[in-house]
Amino acid sequence: MKLIGAGLPRTATTTQMIALEMLGLPCYHMRDMMSDPATSVPQWRKALDGDADWDEIFEGKESTVDWPAAYHWRELMDVYPDAKILLSVRGADGWVRSMEQTIIQVFMGDTLMHHLARAQYHVDPLYAAWIDLLTEMNWGEERGAFAGTNGEPGPMADAMDRWNQAVIDTVPSERLLVWDPKEGWEPLCEFLEEPVPDQPLPHVNDTENFQKNLIMGPAVAAINAWWEDNRPSEDPAAKRPAGPAAASA
Repeated sequence: MKLIGAGLPRTATTTQMIALEMLGLPCYHMRDMMSDPATSVPQWRKALDGDADWDEIFEGKESTVDWPAAYHWRELMDVYPDAKILLSVRGADGWVRSMEQTIIQVFMGDTLMHHLARAQYHVDPLYAAWIDLLTEMNWGEERGAFAGTNGEPGPMADAMDRWNQAVIDTVPSERLLVWDPKEGWEPLCEFLEEPVPDQPLPHVNDTENFQKNLIMGPAVAAINAWWEDNRPSEDPAAKRPAGPAAASA
């Protein structure tokens, strides 16, 4: 492991994943967790309970950004003492707004995305286990990164500030880069001692992509699959002939 991302979700972590892989550092990201929940959810459940097999989780990877790994940055910086630490940041208002439109809606609120996510929770046990784990990491009273905020803007911004300051206060300065992706390639490449690529820094995973491709689309697919498995037999009443009597019934 050469680089550990300690930045919060919605700080351009998908951009970071692609950028790091462009620099030759295969990267573990939430997308890896979501791609194989049968394997990953038990692994990360053990990690949350203090019994992680980090080398197994990160097999084949040389960097990691985003939840759930960033949640464990304190432990990982000790497990991999030669790894550098990347704290990705963005302005509080933009971060809170992005969280409100994406991650917060998965767990709370009265939106279509929230209700689809809850429906999938009830028909997909692996998805339910994933949600339960992330609920503890995000909102749990004892160890949630955003515990007590209820997703409200002011408390969320305060939680972000506390998180970032804890990283800055803990990580030795020679191991740490505090980086806003708007700064482009140069600070990241200098930190990693890599040449700056010819291509622009990628920009991916906007709000619509998160809502539709990562949450709502898979939820609809899971609900449709459940319906196909649980479709009722044909309704006999549907075969009634049309006519005045049927119309007046």
